[in-house]
Amino acid sequence: MSIAASQLPFENSLKAHFPLTFPIPSPATHPDLLTTKDLQREEDLLRNPTSFRSWWSAINTTREAFISLQKTEAPPDQAEEATALLGPLTSPLARISLQRLTYLYEAALAQFPGSFKLWKSYLNLRMSFVLGKLVVKKRAGGKKKFPEMKDALEEEHDDLEEWEASLDPVIGWEEWKSLVATFERALMWLPRFLTAWKMQLPRLWLMYLSLFFHPQCPPLLSHTHARHTFDRALRTLPPSLHSRIWVRYLLWAEKKGGSTTVHVYRRYLAVDPSVTERFTTLLLNPTNSSPRPLEAAKLLLSLARKASRGEYTSPEGKSPYQLLEDWIDVVEKFSDEVGLDVEETIESNDSAAASAEGANATDAISEQASATGNLIRMAGPAIPVSPDVKTTYPYDEDEDPVSPRKLNVEKIIHKDGLAVYKDQAGRLWTGLATYWIKRGEFDRAKETFENGLKSVLTIRDFTQIFDSYAEFGESLISAMMNSLENEDDETEEEAAETERELDAKIAEFEDLTDRRPFLVNDVLIRRNPNDVQEWEKRVALWGEDDDKVAATYMNALETINPRKATANLHRLYVNFAKFYEEGGASGQAEEDLDSARKILEKATKVNFKLVEDLAEVWCEWSEMEIRHDNYDDAIRVMQRATAIPKNTKLNYHDHTLSAQTRLFKSLKLWSFYVDLEESIASIESAKNVYDKILELRIANAQIIVNYAAFLEENKYFEESFKVCRVEPFARFLLSNVQIYERGVELFTFPISFEIWNIYLSKFVKRYGGTKLERARDLFEQALEKCPPKSCKPLFLMYAKLEEDYGLARRSMNILDRATKVVSDQDKFDMFTIYIAKATANYGLPATRPIYERALEVLPDRQTADMCLRFAAMERKLGEIDRARAIIAHASQFCDPRVNPDFWAQWHSFELDTGSEDTFKEMLRIKRSVQAQFNTEASYLAAETTAAQQGTRKADQDEPQDAMAAAESQAGGVKGFVAATTTRLPPVDGEEVHAVDGPVAPAANVDEIHISDDDEDL
Repeated sequence: MSIAASQLPFENSLKAHFPLTFPIPSPATHPDLLTTKDLQREEDLLRNPTSFRSWWSAINTTREAFISLQKTEAPPDQAEEATALLGPLTSPLARISLQRLTYLYEAALAQFPGSFKLWKSYLNLRMSFVLGKLVVKKRAGGKKKFPEMKDALEEEHDDLEEWEASLDPVIGWEEWKSLVATFERALMWLPRFLTAWKMQLPRLWLMYLSLFFHPQCPPLLSHTHARHTFDRALRTLPPSLHSRIWVRYLLWAEKKGGSTTVHVYRRYLAVDPSVTERFTTLLLNPTNSSPRPLEAAKLLLSLARKASRGEYTSPEGKSPYQLLEDWIDVVEKFSDEVGLDVEETIESNDSAAASAEGANATDAISEQASATGNLIRMAGPAIPVSPDVKTTYPYDEDEDPVSPRKLNVEKIIHKDGLAVYKDQAGRLWTGLATYWIKRGEFDRAKETFENGLKSVLTIRDFTQIFDSYAEFGESLISAMMNSLENEDDETEEEAAETERELDAKIAEFEDLTDRRPFLVNDVLIRRNPNDVQEWEKRVALWGEDDDKVAATYMNALETINPRKATANLHRLYVNFAKFYEEGGASGQAEEDLDSARKILEKATKVNFKLVEDLAEVWCEWSEMEIRHDNYDDAIRVMQRATAIPKNTKLNYHDHTLSAQTRLFKSLKLWSFYVDLEESIASIESAKNVYDKILELRIANAQIIVNYAAFLEENKYFEESFKVCRVEPFARFLLSNVQIYERGVELFTFPISFEIWNIYLSKFVKRYGGTKLERARDLFEQALEKCPPKSCKPLFLMYAKLEEDYGLARRSMNILDRATKVVSDQDKFDMFTIYIAKATANYGLPATRPIYERALEVLPDRQTADMCLRFAAMERKLGEIDRARAIIAHASQFCDPRVNPDFWAQWHSFELDTGSEDTFKEMLRIKRSVQAQFNTEASYLAAETTAAQQGTRKADQDEPQDAMAAAESQAGGVKGFVAATTTRLPPVDGEEVHAVDGPVAPAANVDEIHISDDDEDL
């Protein structure tokens, strides 16, 4: 704007209007200040110069007169350029009004120099004529408590004053200077008179400072003078009010940019480091200068370290790792400006390592004054502390933003990143590698990638590093290929050299791709060196490379801790032994049984977590000997494994004991041993192994059954299942102890039930009725302790024995006993079998007592079925009335909606054998039972059953079958003999069909006609 103004031809004519307010206008210097209308006001003010109300009224009257005249004034006859340059002082009315108001204000301030109200009104007036019209912004709600500096800067930036149509700083330079001088005079006079100046001056200072944010503020005022003014405000106001000044000061510094921003922010960060993150953003994206990445990087590094120590909390809510990640971003983007090169990095690392060794030696020499070192420190260097007795850390040049020394990025990432944030190693390694790539140190970047791949512990970090590594290799290859395409600028030697380098890079990239499975496996093994499955995968990756496979097995066995290993550690030893046994992974080498035996021998001394794993090793060793026809060696291996110690009362499940100590009680080991003895050894040796298993009391039911089957196969029937009548404690002392007897003594029900079941079935099959009394004793012994839920098969087998070889009466007695002993869910089946046997042996009449007792014992849901069977039996015997009474008894347990089958059978029974009276009685009982079950629970049960069976609801009408249709047509039930004298009265609610005239009796085709003459015979 100033350049444009200087080029205007009427510049001098515009400048001629100024100055307007300096020197202070008066009637003596400006005769047109007063008119005839103002004489009375002037006389009143001369008579009452100490009346503030008079002065204030005069000022307001003059201002209101100016406003009213301004509204009626015609637009000035000037060019648009002049109007834009003069702003509020374009019209002569505005200029003369400014002088008149200035004259009044100055005269009033001469009388009341300490009036804050008068000064503020005067300054606002002067600002409106210079700065222009203030734009009023709408705010939601009132001012809250002063926020944190981060939020205060954002809010203040949005609330900065804005003006319209201001005075040009070149044309109106004198008025700008006069306005600043007025502010200076106000700040000089007010503190002398105000008692509460500390509370009122901040507002005046803020008004003054807002002048420097005006876009038209002259450079002579908005730079050095503004900075001095901000400094004077901080020196003048108390510390409690500094935050209001600093907000404007920092925003002004951000606007100016360059070194001004840096120096102002440095001063404030010494007091409040909460805006350091904002400062780093300004350093990287400055307004009027080049970036300062080194200073920003050092500030971010300092924040990351303080945050990790708990000394700093990010206003942005960032964690210490996020702050370190921001630092890495700066290092990646400005690698040349921030970090050291390779040679300087190596030299710095060496010096740091030497100093660390010296510090360790010093610490080793110094001793503590107590065992814990918490009482007093008598040796070592002094520890600096802050005034609040907190440990302070020594000066570090890497955190000093003023220091020009560059950073050792590699050392910082290792110390502050990889050593602390091990779960974020992928990002840290890739950041370091990217730093070296940006500096053009490709070999160092490759070395960094390789170190990262060899140190990470998670697949996520590995994938991040590997992808970056592969992308780096692809970019190098593509760059070399592009250079080969543009061979115009290269000689033949340079092109050949580039081709060789390209071939080498392609080979390296292919090797990296081939190594990926191995690198992934390395990561998983580093994460858990005791992961057996990952070691097995590593062996599989080597394929048929016998040397690598053997080395991997050896490394795995040396690395894995048996007590911390995952499942199937024993398989690693077994597979290693099979590796030598089978002649290597490819099978081309010579079999080496001696090496396999050494490995298995070593495995037998390993303290596995599970005894079964150790037993599996011994079994595999024995199987290996069998595969090579070394049967005697296989037996000797199992004899070593099953050696019984003197103290056999050890607890097999006591994990405080080693696996070798508890091995002799491993049933898996003894089972394999006894199978081996049965297969390739003698019968006596197998019997001895079985006896040892029984003596150790580790046998299960399957062992007992196998032992008995083994003896039976070899014709040792008596030893197999002959019961010796000896005391239980003496049975194990006999040399020819009976197997099944020992089995049932060792186990209780329900395990012994299976042994008894096999034992008794084989005994009956073997001897039949030749040893009937002995068989009876066995059955009684088995049933003595058998629980009710398991005794049904034994009773049936016992009854079958008596039926086939004994007395029928004893068989019936056994079945009768069974109906009293078995569980409730088995009683119905047992009564059914009992009734069937009684019918076969004694006939149908003999089953009546059994039916009657069944109805007393069975639960309600089974009573109805038993009643129907009972009624069917009575019907066969011609006892129709007894059958009807039994069915009527069962009806009380059957809800018509839940048990429609029962009522259908009764319906059929009445149709076949009943009369009209009995049929109606059946209907009456049905309605009564339905009313009895008319509860909410019954309704729900009926609905559920109807939905499952597909039946209709009980409250619906009965289906119209053929009989019902015929009855409705004839007015009665056909097929029944109409009752006359014995007819029952109608039930309430039952519809009775009236029949006109006497009902003719239905003709009975089966009726026997007897003549009257025969009555005399």
